[in-house]
Amino acid sequence: MNATSPIPQRVTPLSATGRWLILLAGFFGWMFAGVEMSITQLSGQPAAVDLLARAGTVDAEKYQAWQQWYETTKGFAPFPPGFTEADHREWLEARALVGRWFAWYQCAFLFGAATGGFVFGWLGDRVGRSRGVAASILTYSGMAALAYFAQTPWEFLLLWFLACTGVGGMWPNGVALVSEAWPGMSRPLVAGVLGTSANVGLFLMASLAVQVRITPSDWRWTMLVGTAPVCLGVFVLLLVPESPRWLASRNLVTPTSGPSTPGVFRPPLLGVTLVGIVVATVPMMGGWGSANWMIPWAAEAGEASSPPDPFLKAKVGQVRALTGIVGSLLGGWVASLLGRRLSFFGVSLASLLIAQYVFWDHPPTRPGFLFWVGALGFFSGIYFGWLPLCLPELFPTPVRSTGSGVSFNFGRVVTALTVFATGALMHCFGGDYARVGRATSLIFLLGMVIIWFAPDTSQTQLED
Repeated sequence: MNATSPIPQRVTPLSATGRWLILLAGFFGWMFAGVEMSITQLSGQPAAVDLLARAGTVDAEKYQAWQQWYETTKGFAPFPPGFTEADHREWLEARALVGRWFAWYQCAFLFGAATGGFVFGWLGDRVGRSRGVAASILTYSGMAALAYFAQTPWEFLLLWFLACTGVGGMWPNGVALVSEAWPGMSRPLVAGVLGTSANVGLFLMASLAVQVRITPSDWRWTMLVGTAPVCLGVFVLLLVPESPRWLASRNLVTPTSGPSTPGVFRPPLLGVTLVGIVVATVPMMGGWGSANWMIPWAAEAGEASSPPDPFLKAKVGQVRALTGIVGSLLGGWVASLLGRRLSFFGVSLASLLIAQYVFWDHPPTRPGFLFWVGALGFFSGIYFGWLPLCLPELFPTPVRSTGSGVSFNFGRVVTALTVFATGALMHCFGGDYARVGRATSLIFLLGMVIIWFAPDTSQTQLED
């Protein structure tokens, strides 16, 4: 046997207990990642107000008073007693600043998750899937613990970025570990299980926030919730077995082997890769750059309503997650029933119409608002049942994992850049979340167009 020959390795098959431990690790690891996602949405705005106040940039008490005045009167009433035109200008600047920082915290999640997808994916290929899962969980829980002590907006931004690298790393390692441990389960089904578990986490965190208020003076408790999975990370590190397929293949790469990543950025796959990136970007940007603006919008409206409803923003997250669970479970079935391109077009059209209707003519305090939030959550969920089924079908077997992974992670990066730009333009929108939502939800139009440039893979059968 020469130096470049594969070195086979004897591997003990997984026991039934080992397979179930792996499935539970994947499910709960991604469920708690969903909790971290929900924390980003629910705590970003109050954290920004508190940390800016600590930095001396925003007067939190005045800010809250102006918010209540604006949401109650829509600006068509005399100023609150004791407030002047100069105070009003100061509040407008503060409102735009808070909105900008909220957008940056969303970007911290997106950039962090994209970075973690690459870094921890690479780590999982080299040290093992289960270790990659454990490292991801320990990262997002450990960094959440440190974020509890943040005293400035920049400290929190950096720590939350690092936490979200663990969220991004959980996905590739969790999918690989579970699919390799349960070879009889199809990849779309595995991705559906993990995608649904993230929505379970979103729902649980939103349900907790319905019971306990998240305010500028009391938002840090959410960081403690984000820290709780550290116990799961230690459990996975010590007790969850490794993928037998990874163990068998780790010495089977020859020195002449090279990475396949550049192949997806060269003809004839370049066009397909670019389409895949846009296809993955539409649902992410539609969710993070559009629907997520409903949460701070609902927070302001709920605080200013009569009587106040301080839990309205949590109810928005709760309803979105609950209907998203249903949508993600049905996503693959819808794609199979209607075809890949028609289903994506239909979901994009429905999402566009719902988002535009809500942001134009259905404010959070109007009856039926949560119904439309749930409808948008349902269609957004279908996207995330569609993606794990259809993205891999765009690429041939030798570069299928690379192509679908590159598309998904570049989608995060493009979404983050767009959300960042939207946050920087908050001043132009006057800090009005509804106007921001109207503009960003137009991304669904791009989805309705770009999907027709994707290959029709409805009849494609993936090789094992």
